[in-house]
Amino acid sequence: MKKKLLSLLLCLVMLFTVACNNGTKEETVTDREGNEVTIPKNIEKIVSTAPSNTEILTALGMGDKIVCMDTYSEGIEGVKEDVVKMDFTAPDAEEIIGLEPNIIIASGYNKAGSSDDPFKSLSDAGIPVVYIPSSESIEGIYKDIEFVASIVNQEDKGKEIVDGMKSDIEEISTIGKTIKDKKKVYLEIGPAPTLYSVGKSTFLNEMIEIIGAENIFANENSWISPSEESVIDANPDVILTTVNYVENPTEEIKSREGWEHINAVKNNQVYYIDSNSASRPTQNIIKALKEIAKATYPDKYDK
Repeated sequence: MKKKLLSLLLCLVMLFTVACNNGTKEETVTDREGNEVTIPKNIEKIVSTAPSNTEILTALGMGDKIVCMDTYSEGIEGVKEDVVKMDFTAPDAEEIIGLEPNIIIASGYNKAGSSDDPFKSLSDAGIPVVYIPSSESIEGIYKDIEFVASIVNQEDKGKEIVDGMKSDIEEISTIGKTIKDKKKVYLEIGPAPTLYSVGKSTFLNEMIEIIGAENIFANENSWISPSEESVIDANPDVILTTVNYVENPTEEIKSREGWEHINAVKNNQVYYIDSNSASRPTQNIIKALKEIAKATYPDKYDK
């Protein structure tokens, strides 16, 4: 019975949406996944399904337009206190429909582990859904911001954000290019016993190179799970961690058996980098970039 009622409700909403859109200006856009989607030009109610999307929207001044967001967006400044929070691995279609959003800005993370589109029933009901896969490059992040800015009619603000990022990166890169004796860096995003780190084709690897350092796993591809032995053998000069779910992550690293022989541990060069700004592909990577720069080369960047 419940499924029949939901199907009926979806059909009614679709008819209502079509009827409303007949009097609403629309445009067809190509989202960051390559899908063509027809969206209204006037966006007043937004569903954001990932913290990266929420951070971009709030930076664009659209936080007050968010009527529903993912639970991981909790704590992001710029959204209303009473915004609905939802687990988008299993979105509640009825509740979302009841919020009457103009658009759903979805993430590639929402499809993780599944080939199915979790928002198909909603797009079938006439609610536009645009997808933003998780960008693996800084250039991709620029394009994500520009795309979101374009669909919410904040192109000028989007350009301002991207230009600001480019200016900050250029300033840091200018210093990085002067560094000849490059330090070797190990960046840990997942702790022992199953380590996770990054190789090339990631914005985090780009950030290490921008500051004038070398990622010890730069020859590996994308997101990797190295062995402890490989880290010890690489003997990094600096260890950075974004792990925020273990007690005192820097001390945990320094206490590992065999790691006392690593230069970074011997010289107490183990630092925590803000997890959110380092892991979310948004304008806030600049915060992580500055922290990485100052931790690795305090004499060059801590001024």
